[in-house]
Amino acid sequence: MPRLDDLDAAVGAGLDALDTPPEDAEGPGRAARLLRAVLPPVAFLVLVIAVWQALWAAAFWPEYQLPAPLAVGGELWTRVADGEALGFVWTSVHRAVFGFLIAIVLATPLGLLVAKVRLVRSALGPFLSGLQSLPSVAWVPAAVLWFGVSPTAMYAVLLLGSVPSIANGLVAGIDQIPPILPRVGKVLGAGRLKASWHILLPAALPGYLAGLKQGWAFSWRSLMAAEIIATSPLLGKGLGAYLDDGRTLSDMPTVISAIVLILLVGVGIELLVFRPLERSVLRARGLSGSA
Repeated sequence: MPRLDDLDAAVGAGLDALDTPPEDAEGPGRAARLLRAVLPPVAFLVLVIAVWQALWAAAFWPEYQLPAPLAVGGELWTRVADGEALGFVWTSVHRAVFGFLIAIVLATPLGLLVAKVRLVRSALGPFLSGLQSLPSVAWVPAAVLWFGVSPTAMYAVLLLGSVPSIANGLVAGIDQIPPILPRVGKVLGAGRLKASWHILLPAALPGYLAGLKQGWAFSWRSLMAAEIIATSPLLGKGLGAYLDDGRTLSDMPTVISAIVLILLVGVGIELLVFRPLERSVLRARGLSGSA
């Protein structure tokens, strides 16, 4: 008859095996995983270009409304070859990243305050939700009147678009934390600051990360709207100004080239920043198979 200690050890080993994330070595190789990740979007891109070429060849719309893919590719290649495209991307991306980092610094304590102080939630919660649903482009005229056509106006629009989303994401993540975790921290002697840093933020990380993703999307869209509406030599020429140049000149290849560059930045940030963060969070929780 098996001993009780042996049964406890077997049950413990079984539970540990359930909690342990699956080993990547047993799955497909690195080349196969890379191919599986790259092939579907590339195939979809080829399909889009093929449909685009077919519509252009059928001449459903005039050339100034639907240019050929080769015309857009030529415009894009010209901008890349002379270095202008890199300048447009750098002007917009470095401004967006810097503003987004400021938004994280402002939104994180705000989210903690709203989540943990009932009076603050009652007072600010509805306004944060309202600000999150307010189109960011609505802030551009006000920011220009407040700060002039300057980088400060750009950052103001960016922050007003991203801070509510980040704060609301953190609030949602904290609301989903099991009540026992803060109680354990309190029993172990953690004060408010330590409990926030060591318990609340790690436990709320999935919701917080979702808020960061949405905050980045809002900040990027806000910046593009601001760059399209407010143009000045003081601001440099970013992707939004490049897009507006195409509209002003009725140059559809320029318009589509700018849209492609804006889309590439969004896809690049997702693949290089947020996708690895999501995978690491899921893996830490034993959910790597869902990534």
